[in-house]
Amino acid sequence: MKRKLLIASMLALVLASLALLAGALTRSGGAQVAYPVPHPTVSDYEQVSKSETPPTQAQCASAGRRCFAPQAIRASYNLLPLYAGGKDGTGRTIAIVDSYGSDTMAHDLHVFNQQFGLAPMCGEEGVTCTPGMPKFSELTLQGSPATKAPPSNSNGTGQEDKSAWALEVALDVETSHAIAPGANILLVHTPTAETLGVQGFPQMMAAEKYVVDNHLADVISQSFASAEDAFGSTQSLENLRYAFKAAAANGVSVLGSSGDTGTANDRKSPVGKGGSTIPTPTVEWPASDPLVTGVGGTSLCTDPNNTTTRTVDSVSPPVQCQGAFAGQAEVVWSRPAAGVATGGGFSHVFSRPDYQNLLPAGSTAIPSTARGVPDIGLQANSRTGALVYITLPPDGNSGLFCGTAPCSTGWYDIGGTSLSAPQWAGLVAIAAQIAGHGLGLINPLLYDLAFDPAIYADDFFDVTVGDNHVEGDSGFYSASPGWDPTTGLGTPNAANLLPDLAAAANS
Repeated sequence: MKRKLLIASMLALVLASLALLAGALTRSGGAQVAYPVPHPTVSDYEQVSKSETPPTQAQCASAGRRCFAPQAIRASYNLLPLYAGGKDGTGRTIAIVDSYGSDTMAHDLHVFNQQFGLAPMCGEEGVTCTPGMPKFSELTLQGSPATKAPPSNSNGTGQEDKSAWALEVALDVETSHAIAPGANILLVHTPTAETLGVQGFPQMMAAEKYVVDNHLADVISQSFASAEDAFGSTQSLENLRYAFKAAAANGVSVLGSSGDTGTANDRKSPVGKGGSTIPTPTVEWPASDPLVTGVGGTSLCTDPNNTTTRTVDSVSPPVQCQGAFAGQAEVVWSRPAAGVATGGGFSHVFSRPDYQNLLPAGSTAIPSTARGVPDIGLQANSRTGALVYITLPPDGNSGLFCGTAPCSTGWYDIGGTSLSAPQWAGLVAIAAQIAGHGLGLINPLLYDLAFDPAIYADDFFDVTVGDNHVEGDSGFYSASPGWDPTTGLGTPNAANLLPDLAAAANS
């Protein structure tokens, strides 16, 4: 009897996967539509240790960086009072959506948790599950190939590099768990990241709809994006939004990285393989979608050795925290010469949503014709990045290079708005625990809280210094008080913001 039930269950999952694929292929009336490449929003990375032992700050400084362990990040965003009160995301589930997944994620998560003394998860390697333990699990829709690099003679765009996506997966899973150690994590992966006709975005959106319809998560984190203007038409983008509409209707929050190249985006990546840079300032979707919370990025200029308070450090590397920026705990993430900066600006597809009609005093104005991006921010500069552990498979060594040498297993200092979004997903999971239910679209709640001057001062760290300029762009934006098109409303003072967010959801 058990065998029959198992076979029936497996058949049901196969049929569901086939249905998802069919739906993705025929969403626009049966016609196949070409979509842009969904690329992971990791700006860059540096291997800082080849052992299971995390690197010292001296090792990071030798690479021109300060590296943040989970405890220092928690202190910088004032999470400790929440943990002391038992608010850590318990009972809530974060869905991480990425291409390909990672063969070694269960092992890498175990090393990460062991080395930093974080709560173990049922499902990580070497852990015996006990009642009440948070669970790490995976949902593979349409099948997923092994994690490996493409052949050396491949003429692809590079977005099909499974080892590069594995780095993204490790970043997303480990950092979201570090913020919400009591929350469950569901890693959802699809087998495509290439255009190839209709593949890529359609499968990802179909997977997210499956998560929503089956009540598998309270919050979805998306560390992938493509320029709005890279889509063939507004309608082809609109055809993908059904997952977000379902999420909003079912109390599921959706977050998206705002991008890593400022306002300069490409129609196809990389430009050298047939693409071209869009000649006007652009923003990236899904972060630009009014039903998604867009997450921008900062340089986190706090003391990486301080695990109790948010303390400014204007002495340690990188230069983005020194000189003209001295005295600032956070500044807009931008390294112009490297071509990386937080994405942000104004949508060419979506008009200003109602929740952006009222902004904090001093905010950059948002025209009625355009949605402003992003909504909020968090650390993103790889030079003030988070430490992530990953085991690269042998085939992956030819897919990721650290300088001129192949990367290897160990600890990486990573940045990009890929770092901002999953950590914010952890914050939302904690707020959902406080509220007792999923929050759904949090944007109206965030802007309503921020419009009150006293609440805004208590709940947000306003980032007012810096811009998202990169060399070669056709325009960029500067920080301002209140909302601006670089870090949105700012970054979270979590101990104040999350209870207020939960209370607003319940009122």
